[in-house]
Amino acid sequence: MITPLEIQKKEFKRSLGGYHPKSVESFLDEILVDYEALYKENIELKDKLNYMADQIRKYNTMEETLNKTLVVAQKTADEVTSAARQKAENIIDDAELRGIEIINDAKDEVRNIKTEYENLKKEIFTFKTRFQAFMEAQLLSLDEFYSQIEAGCAKETKDAEEVSEKEKTKDIEEIENIEESNQVEDSSDIEA
Repeated sequence: MITPLEIQKKEFKRSLGGYHPKSVESFLDEILVDYEALYKENIELKDKLNYMADQIRKYNTMEETLNKTLVVAQKTADEVTSAARQKAENIIDDAELRGIEIINDAKDEVRNIKTEYENLKKEIFTFKTRFQAFMEAQLLSLDEFYSQIEAGCAKETKDAEEVSEKEKTKDIEEIENIEESNQVEDSSDIEA
């Protein structure tokens, strides 16, 4: 890519029927100014692009880590559920083998285990719901981050318009107050 300095230092050979040198130099000066602005803007945009790419990589890594954590949590929940079911089945089998005397005690134990199982299911559901909400909040945060970047310029323009409008309203109110005080003075002068 040609740099602004190369444009500035470019010299053309003169020939007998060639272009007018001052016109060429003037035009090159205009091109230099515009090209330099575009060149700087290009560098800034490349820097912004690199920054955004870094942010996306960071959030992708975070998302991958959270997904792995969710998988591990789900496996753990499945293992706890499976263990609770197996324990309940073993207790029920033992209770049936022991006889009528032990059946009442075994039923109480089964009820306790079922309650524990339901509590575990509730805890697993709560954990899963909270974790899912956390993931969604992270995704919303990422969306808001990009929306704020896009809305930043629009908001600055809107804020400037609101400030200008408030100043106009304030000026009008001050003029009206001055006119009212002048009318009060005029009416008091007339009465005197």
